[in-house]
Amino acid sequence: MKKFLAVLLASFIFLQANAQLTPFELSKDKNYTATYAEVIAYYQKLSKQYPQMKMTNYGTTDVGKPLSLIVLSKDKVFDPSLIKKQNKRVLLINNGIHPGEPEGIDASMMIVRDLLKNNKLPKDVVLCFIAVYNIDGCLNRGVSRINQNGPRAYGFRGNYKNLDLNRDFIKADSKNALAFMQILNTWRPEVFLDNHTSDGADYQYVMTLIETQKDKQNPILADYTSKTLSPELYKRMAKSGYEMTPYVEEIKGTPDSGIVSFLETPRFATGYTAQHNIISYITETHMLKPFNKRVDATYDFMKHLIDICERDAKLIGEVKHKADEQVKQQTRFALNWILDEAKYDTLTFKGYEAGRKPSEVSGLPRLYYDESKPYTKTIRYYDNYKATAFADKPMAYIIPQAWQKVIELFKLNNIVMHKLTHDTTLDLQMYYIGDYKTGQRPYEGHYVHTNVQLKPVDIKVKFYAGDYVVYTNQALNRYIVETLEPQGVDSFFTWNFFDSVLGEKEYFSDYVFEDDAAKLLKSDPDLRKKLDDEKAKNPQLANSAAAQLNFVYRNSPYFEKTYLRYPIGRLLTNTKLDIQ
Repeated sequence: MKKFLAVLLASFIFLQANAQLTPFELSKDKNYTATYAEVIAYYQKLSKQYPQMKMTNYGTTDVGKPLSLIVLSKDKVFDPSLIKKQNKRVLLINNGIHPGEPEGIDASMMIVRDLLKNNKLPKDVVLCFIAVYNIDGCLNRGVSRINQNGPRAYGFRGNYKNLDLNRDFIKADSKNALAFMQILNTWRPEVFLDNHTSDGADYQYVMTLIETQKDKQNPILADYTSKTLSPELYKRMAKSGYEMTPYVEEIKGTPDSGIVSFLETPRFATGYTAQHNIISYITETHMLKPFNKRVDATYDFMKHLIDICERDAKLIGEVKHKADEQVKQQTRFALNWILDEAKYDTLTFKGYEAGRKPSEVSGLPRLYYDESKPYTKTIRYYDNYKATAFADKPMAYIIPQAWQKVIELFKLNNIVMHKLTHDTTLDLQMYYIGDYKTGQRPYEGHYVHTNVQLKPVDIKVKFYAGDYVVYTNQALNRYIVETLEPQGVDSFFTWNFFDSVLGEKEYFSDYVFEDDAAKLLKSDPDLRKKLDDEKAKNPQLANSAAAQLNFVYRNSPYFEKTYLRYPIGRLLTNTKLDIQ
């Protein structure tokens, strides 16, 4: 009987242990990533076993399913406001934004279980995991990443609207992005991690790392990450057997020509979180390395990041607070950047010799990497960017209530806004769009504007009761300024939010306006001189009756004042406003 009970107990323990194994761990060859249904079922079982875990759904996604957030709290406090009052840090980890890069999905399932099972939850850090961000793509399972070494099947990069969700954090065309914003601005993390897989060159590293580019990161945060957090992550990962290097983006063809620091502008997850003064990282495991190693490296990175955040919890809170206060007072903001190729650092890089050989497809030379010829070289690392556009913040922005998407996004991002209580004419600065370039092909559902030229003018403009006033004394000033200033690389203007102001709404009939134009020229000597001067400089104008008539119209009181006028006002003086 005792022997029977012992066998029964052993069987029970074995079944319990197996019940907690992930689908990845249960696969014989460790070349399997969990399906969306398996991920959710796994977390639902864990949440029933451990009171330190809570699974909460936020919003919905374009495929109709909510975003599931896994929260781990050692003392079982799951109220974000109370967590902040307790001076605890929050670490947010995102998985499956590109479901064909699923290492984070499987590694997170394992680390969540291990932290709970072994009672190893950090005391001063609450951990938040987005189980699967691009649920839509995860459901569209197949083998679309032909160059990748496993797993056997995985999700698709595009979501249900065929959007790349890692380009959607400013324009927010997907419901996924709106749900993410709800999570981010509810939990207000100090640290954010987005798990990915990279393609590109071949090299010896299983994992590379993207950190917020130092020249566009808040300098207080950059000082901590560059001197403390990042070096510690590199050191610990090397000790784990997964030595890292910065993300590999070659300056000329192959890594030995030098690599470039990745500039994650606000359209990317970590560019968007940087606008919120959040320390942000992207892990990039290498597509050609075995899937089990990629999962293991992602697990180790998360473990080290959690441990360092626990160790530095007080310091991270202090630098975040200082960064927020500094941004409130900051007056000038960079809007766009360009790589400074004149400046570079060097680093030791472990790659493979690259060569050329005849292609069996075309017969022409093709690139290949010879893994039988590993090398260790000192290469250039281009990690310096120069700002190419700036904006001085106004006292406040005035946003007409008509621009509802802007207002809704500001609300989601916890931007403090006030409403005008009655119709008001204000003296302020408005921009006229002088020139811009527009992409000839759609990019992520938009024809993106670039090279925007502005003509600022000081004028009186009437606004209406219910229009919004946004003062620039906020910790989220970067998000405010970088989205509302048209020259921003990922401004709302860039993403076509205001395209209706780019078209004329009124015009004239030439045979009727001829007589009015003649009267205008007779009564306004300055206008006559302006036309004559322009004709002298411009032969095409001098030889075109229609062009001259149009010139008079555009310089007359009849020409519409709102054509090419950017609708967001810039209040430059401390004007007393009636607001609520």
